[in-house]
Amino acid sequence: QVQLVESGGGSVQSGGSLRLSCVASDTYDIYCMGWFRQAPGKEREGVATIDSDGYTSYADSVKGRFTISQDNAKNTLYLQMNSLKPEDTAMYYCAAGDYGSKVVASFGGYEYNYWGQGTQVTVSS
Repeated sequence: QVQLVESGGGSVQSGGSLRLSCVASDTYDIYCMGWFRQAPGKEREGVATIDSDGYTSYADSVKGRFTISQDNAKNTLYLQMNSLKPEDTAMYYCAAGDYGSKVVASFGGYEYNYWGQGTQVTVSS
């Protein structure tokens, strides 16, 4: 069982930046990690993903503004968010995949098995 803990959310004005972090309890079997978000009244959607080879992919809505990265020595996933817009307002969730049978989400060609508890991002105009 992998535990994921997000941090770094907050309130910013349009055009501002935030950096989200996600610490994983164990990454031994993890082959992909990603960020998802869910705005009020909307379905959860994939934002960015990175695999164990460092390959990344992004939702069209965040390309050029968000950057996903990982520090394997610290078991930590990051999401650098620049040029934030009000439509980026959502609860942001970290996810990880280890080829487990219980799939909780799919994005970017990967399947995820674990969620974090989420961190709120609010962007005001």
